[in-house]
Formats: sequence, structure tokens, C-alpha cells
Amino acid sequence: MFDAAYEDALDQVRRDYDLAALHETLKNWRRQAIAQSDPEAFRLMVRRAAAFFSGEPVPSDEPFAVTRAKAGM
Repeated sequence: MFDAAYEDALDQVRRDYDLAALHETLKNWRRQAIAQSDPEAFRLMVRRAAAFFSGEPVPSDEPFAVTRAKAGM
């Protein structure tokens, strides 16, 4: 995921001669890395987002990949 986003940003830099897309991509990925630096807090955040977006509580035995998908992650 990161590699593809990074390559896309580099392609845009090459086309536009503007580093803005690269800076924005790195900023977004840095934000994700910080959010995931505490795994338990991240899981709780994802569960809360999934419950919010689905309008239903998240079952405790639900696979995390499913919960992430419900949260749009």
C-alpha cells in the first residue's frame, strides 16, 4: 500500500515538477504510522469507527480485517 502510494506520488512529481504530492503522501502515511504505534489504542479506534459507520456494535470475535473494512480502512 505504501509503496504504491509513494510511487504514484513520485510519478506526479515527475509530471508536475512539484513536490506537494510527495509531501502530502508522506504526511498521510506518517499520520497512519503514529496512529498505529500503540496497537491496542489503534484497535479500539478502529472498532469505534466501524461501529460508528456501520451503526452496529462490533462483535468481539470479529476478525480485525473485517472491522477495518467496516471502518473504511
